[in-house]
Amino acid sequence: MSEIKTCVSLYSLQDEYLNKRMSLRDIMYFVKEKGAEGIEILPDQMLKNAPDIADETVSEWHALLAETGLKPVIADVFLNTNLYKNRSLTQRECVELLVKEIKQADRLGIRLIRLVSMVPYWVLEPLLPFCEQYDVSVALEVHAGMAFDIPETKAFIDEMRRLDSKYIGLVIDTGIFCRRFPRVVREYETANGTSPGVFDYIDTLFEKGTDLHRVLRENNFVYPKELEDAIRSEHDRMFVPLCDGYENYDFDVLDEYMPYIKHFHLKLFEMTEKGPEYSMDYKGLLTYLHDHGYKGYVAAEYEGNRFTLPGRPMAEKEQVAAQLAFIKQCLKEIQGQEESYV
Repeated sequence: MSEIKTCVSLYSLQDEYLNKRMSLRDIMYFVKEKGAEGIEILPDQMLKNAPDIADETVSEWHALLAETGLKPVIADVFLNTNLYKNRSLTQRECVELLVKEIKQADRLGIRLIRLVSMVPYWVLEPLLPFCEQYDVSVALEVHAGMAFDIPETKAFIDEMRRLDSKYIGLVIDTGIFCRRFPRVVREYETANGTSPGVFDYIDTLFEKGTDLHRVLRENNFVYPKELEDAIRSEHDRMFVPLCDGYENYDFDVLDEYMPYIKHFHLKLFEMTEKGPEYSMDYKGLLTYLHDHGYKGYVAAEYEGNRFTLPGRPMAEKEQVAAQLAFIKQCLKEIQGQEESYV
């Protein structure tokens, strides 16, 4: 029996929140109604004065959890090392900021913190006593464009293994498992002036089972002739590096990391009418996780919102609802229950 559980990153509904179409209460009731078991919150975005939130805010948060029955799964944390114009934060300042986040998570009843990609490895050892004291784990996000072959990610993983603590792990963002380049990105960027040939070339890479990230590294970061031929303008040349962030790893890249993985972001660019996400094989990934004994949450993380074309309505609620329905159906099928996706 699979023990994979569903979750929604409230990042997915940020436009609804920012433009005051939905409050935090509205969002939590919405994701519960659509079948989510847990939530992932960005405290900086939705909790006033985070990480120095008032007791009243904490009380309101726990009341919402009690009302909805949602599990507070994880808090997203960004280490803002550039708070000052004239310098980066010192190591001590970085650790002090993250200690605040750990204490806040404890007050909110959250036992896991996602550290944004590229957080330096040297925060881990000084943070570990606070993780143990407050029973809060920290986990680095392994994100497309910043995945397992990036020096900063490698350094974090090496330190994680050295410290060998249950309080240190990884969050996997499934942008590293794109099987096609997201169609909504192509439509949006073509409307902004990117030449279609750039995307035609990238599509051929995915058809071959590779991606631009891998090809550039195999070619010592020199653009292949086919890509140079596709670039028709300075705009194209500025845009191409952004296509590095859609990777096509095999699922078995996770084999050696499974003991450390604490959470998944199910990246969502576009749910299609018949159910599957356009770019990714959710069912294949969930089957892999089930077969490897994963017992945590998989969180909807909608990013197609940033590629909404002018004049079209924002579809955050519809996309999140569609993804949740599809994921829940996949999990039922993986567990052997016969029920077709509607």
